[in-house]
Order: sequence, then structure tokens, then C-alpha cells
Amino acid sequence: MTQRIYDKFVTQLQTSIQEEISEIKAEGNLEAVLNALDAIVEESKDCKEPAWRPSGIPEKDLRSAVVPYFLQQRDALQRRVQKQEAENRQLADAVLAGRRQVEELQLQGQARQQAWQALHREQKELVAVLREPEFRPTPHPTPITRIAYS
Repeated sequence: MTQRIYDKFVTQLQTSIQEEISEIKAEGNLEAVLNALDAIVEESKDCKEPAWRPSGIPEKDLRSAVVPYFLQQRDALQRRVQKQEAENRQLADAVLAGRRQVEELQLQGQARQQAWQALHREQKELVAVLREPEFRPTPHPTPITRIAYS
């Protein structure tokens, strides 16, 4: 008799558990979650080191999780700053070269202007010489006055 009661109890318990599992499956996509959990368990079998467990000190746990990320970000930013500084140096060199070229061009322009002005003066002098008459009467140093004879 106790065996029958036991068998009946086990049967009802199994039926109840199966119904509850079916309900959970229908509500929350339990099959996909359990498959993911199985995959995690399989991956952890190959891992030789122990899995991470919280230490009980939230600050320490947070630091251990966040510090590697911050270090990675810092390194990435440092590389980016170095790259930007190198580019800035190249641009500064290009600006200096451009300034030197502008100075050279200004000096060349000034030299050409001075040469042109000198040439222009020489041309004026030449034209002035060529326009001079061959004979120029010299003016008298004292004016001649007429003397009246009576």
C-alpha cells in the first residue's frame, strides 16, 4: 500500500514538474536560455583557471572590471595624441617652409622693384641727355641795359 502511494505521488510530482516546465518554456523562451547556459558550461570545461567570483567588496570588484578598460582607452588616446602631434609637427614644418618661400619671393620682388627703379632713372637720364639741344646759349651774367644818348 505504501508503495502504491509512493508511486502515485512520484507520478503526480513528475506530471506537475513537466507542466510547470512547459509553462516556463512557453512564457520565457526557456529552451534558448538553457541552450545558452549549456554552451557556457561547455566553454568553461576547457578553461583551466577558476572563474571570476565577486570578492564581496564592490569597489574592488568594480575596479578589477573597469581598470583594464580604462587602461586600454588611455593607451588608445595616447596613440591618437601622438599621431595628432606628429601631424601637427608636419603642418608646422610646412607652414615654416611656406613662410620662407614667401620671404624669398618678397626679397625677389623688392630686388626686381629696385632694379626697375634704377633702370627707370637711367632711362630718364638718357632721355634728358638726348633731348638737350646741341647749342645752348649761355645767359649773360649781367643784364645789358640800353644807354640812351642824347
